[in-house]
Amino acid sequence: MSRLTELLSRIKAKDPKIGNELAKEIKVLSARRQFGLNFERHKPENVELANREVRRGDKIRVLPQRGSTKNSDKRLWQVKDTFKKKNDHLATIELLGHDVAETQVVKVEDLIVVAEFQDSIYPGLISTGKVEKGKDKPYNTVINGENYHALKALTFTHKGKIDAIYIDPPYNTGAKDWKYNNDYVESDDHYRHSKWLAFMERRLVFAKKLLNPSCSVLIVTIDEKEINRLGLLLEQSFPEAQIQMISSVINPKGTGRALFSRTDEYIYYVFIGSAKVPDKVGKGEEKEVRWRYLRRTDDESARGTKKGGPAQFYPIYVNKNTHKIEVIGEPLKPEDDISKIKNINGCVAVFPIREKDEHHMNWGLTKPSLEKALSKGFVRVSRKEDSQIQPYVFSYLTAPNIKKIDNGILYKKGQREDGSWIVVDPSGKSSRPTTNWNEKSHEAGAYGTSLLKALIGKRKFPFPKSLYAVEDALRIVVGENKEAKVLDFFSGSGTTAHAVMRLNRQDNGERQCISITNNEVSADEQKALIKKGFRAGDPEWEKWGICDYITKPRIEAAITGVTPQGKPIEGEYKFNDEFPISDGFNENAEFFTLSYHTPLAVNHNLAFKQIAPLLWMKAGSRGKRIQELPERGWEVADSYALLVDLDKSSEFIKPVKASKSITMVFIVTNDDRRFQAIVRQLPESVEPVRLYESYLKNFQFTIE
Repeated sequence: MSRLTELLSRIKAKDPKIGNELAKEIKVLSARRQFGLNFERHKPENVELANREVRRGDKIRVLPQRGSTKNSDKRLWQVKDTFKKKNDHLATIELLGHDVAETQVVKVEDLIVVAEFQDSIYPGLISTGKVEKGKDKPYNTVINGENYHALKALTFTHKGKIDAIYIDPPYNTGAKDWKYNNDYVESDDHYRHSKWLAFMERRLVFAKKLLNPSCSVLIVTIDEKEINRLGLLLEQSFPEAQIQMISSVINPKGTGRALFSRTDEYIYYVFIGSAKVPDKVGKGEEKEVRWRYLRRTDDESARGTKKGGPAQFYPIYVNKNTHKIEVIGEPLKPEDDISKIKNINGCVAVFPIREKDEHHMNWGLTKPSLEKALSKGFVRVSRKEDSQIQPYVFSYLTAPNIKKIDNGILYKKGQREDGSWIVVDPSGKSSRPTTNWNEKSHEAGAYGTSLLKALIGKRKFPFPKSLYAVEDALRIVVGENKEAKVLDFFSGSGTTAHAVMRLNRQDNGERQCISITNNEVSADEQKALIKKGFRAGDPEWEKWGICDYITKPRIEAAITGVTPQGKPIEGEYKFNDEFPISDGFNENAEFFTLSYHTPLAVNHNLAFKQIAPLLWMKAGSRGKRIQELPERGWEVADSYALLVDLDKSSEFIKPVKASKSITMVFIVTNDDRRFQAIVRQLPESVEPVRLYESYLKNFQFTIE
């Protein structure tokens, strides 16, 4: 190595940057083991920033003319200057990485900014909308941006704070499902596997930084194309972790392959720190039996329809004080006006009316059947205080389960306040989940594709996961942590966020999900849009991207219970928690687009609006956000506070001390002495963060 060291020294003398890069590569080569996963760590990817304004000094590419189907020029140029000439905005650009200088003048509109992965970035977030139904619950967040850069941004807000990561990365099948350096990786690419490994390794580096080192879990799904390489990559990336693989049936009918028809995929669990698989209900222990929702949800069973019949639309009178069913009224004819029914003192009459559109449905049982079930304690009443249309929700025990009670398979264990029995199954299951999952609920077609169609209509997304499969996968690791922070940086259609919201509903949890996806347009749609003269960044292009067309509408529909067309979503959720999809969730979500800034703009408060969401996320993504620089020099929000004018520190400290919910304080100053003086006055429970030093230092690094 002495000769190599000498040559490196000579190169460093002439070009320190190239010399240092060569030294890093040689260090990697020399550290390689004889056994294990060896692959080419290709030139880091770069990403085109379609919505970023072109500035002097930017690296850019020159785009083909609008409407041209020619391949774009992959060479990198640098903007030396921009200027106006008549009505045109022009730029002088210079070719990078070539010995012979080459310059040209082009229209700025024909340039696209490129960020190389070895470049330092200074990210921000721009809000693009929100859904608020969860009152004071924390917000789920969706970030539209290149996931490597978004992961970098999260190292400022969530380093070491993530409890679980669930990712469904590109499977590298050779289809147009992922890009490397802005080109689709085809099946005949000789470096397809090593490109995929390099792509994954860079992201796993940041995943490791974000996961809680004391106790957290990484979950990665994959199929047979990369399963073995992924396993070795995970072992090398997380040498201290315990790793186990699950086989999960997602398509019982099988899908075509060259040899065997594939029915399953694979899930790697990476357990970090003290993380482990909790025991299920053990043998000899008991599990409460689930009851069926009484109100029908499908339009075929609505009032007046042939399937619904006239016998299943009637009032149920509930006592306002005891919240028990007093009387079950007579069925109404389709033409009868519900306002003409008799009133019973002290009771409220409840009809099977859908809340979202006040559509008249039917009960799932006739009056005699419901009366019989009620008399035996097999009807349950639940209050719903936030609804005037359905102030009470009813559930009943199905006939097969009642028969199991008679046969001694199930048994009654006490009664609830409404008089209904608590029915339990004493048989239990194996004490631990097995490594082979074959659950009906995990079928991707019925509970992935079809469910997504119910939520957002005919908008297509390839191979969405079963909602219940993701829910089950997460329940194992965050089921007992009601405040878990979950991250999915290959978010796609948004199934992970949807699953987290279902888990919250089941135990009144306040788990948060951070979803990262890009706004990539599918390959076929790209061709059609290019022929029409559109480019990435145009509104006509962006509206078809994954984030804007699929992810955001799906999460919004899940929370509100309403489709993008404004109609109540038909159908019911199944399995662990059965209720109408149109009920939605009591959750909050906000959507963001990743933005890029200069250190100078950050340091001079010129990018505060874009940095503000990062401060809010760092403090827990809860409650009010300080979005503008406060005129009085300081501001206090629900969970954090901001001090800009240090001369106002004495009046700032008072409300901070008085607050019981503030956990973090951001202080803008370059003076360390004054910063420390203010910190000494803060309560011990409040974490101080110095701006913009902590932000800038966090991003002043390049990829290794």
